[in-house]
Amino acid sequence: MAIGGYATEAGTDRYRQRHAACHPDHFRRLAELWVSSIGLGTYLGDPDDATDQAYAQAIETALARGCNVLDTAINYRCQRSERTIGRTLARAFDSGAIARDEVVRCTKGGYLPFDGAVPDDPGRYFADTFLNTGRVHYDELVAGCHCLSPSYLEQQLSDSLRNLGVSTLDVYYLHNPEQQLDAVPRDAVLARLDAAFRLLERTVQEGLIRWYGTATWNGYRANPNEPAY
Repeated sequence: MAIGGYATEAGTDRYRQRHAACHPDHFRRLAELWVSSIGLGTYLGDPDDATDQAYAQAIETALARGCNVLDTAINYRCQRSERTIGRTLARAFDSGAIARDEVVRCTKGGYLPFDGAVPDDPGRYFADTFLNTGRVHYDELVAGCHCLSPSYLEQQLSDSLRNLGVSTLDVYYLHNPEQQLDAVPRDAVLARLDAAFRLLERTVQEGLIRWYGTATWNGYRANPNEPAY
């Protein structure tokens, strides 16, 4: 069953007060929330049970020491990072170690994810799972792995909510949208971003996410005259 609620000003301030021994500037304002200056990311590692367990222990330690921001993406470790965060936080909520309104969950959508493990034939998996089922149309796909179409992102968001075990995500990012510039003209990429933002505006109104943005690798760091800018 999905856990309701989301990070709130009162909840994150309660968490901040509980960790008053941290550096005075450790907690900072993000919109109306109090968030830790250090977050825990879940990108690296093998898609296996041992890494799941190591991440679970790291998450528990981070929460206990004043870190209330957890970041992931649906494609990280074949969806296992999202699922590990979901299971670990569910246990923490049940034990009373932390409350749902005290922790900020962030995830990303845009890349086509594997499911639990890297398949023997990734190309065939992508074709059977995404292209042949109509979840992604070939002309929407970039680099064989990236898609920002609203219909695809809507499915990605639904999968992420299920993986994380919540009814509302605190922050949802479009994942490396500059990837599209490798194959699509800039005007077309901006039109795709406009359509994606319109979808995310709707999901905010529906209560599925609280905030959204972009998580980029080099889109904001590249020089303005570079293709990836």
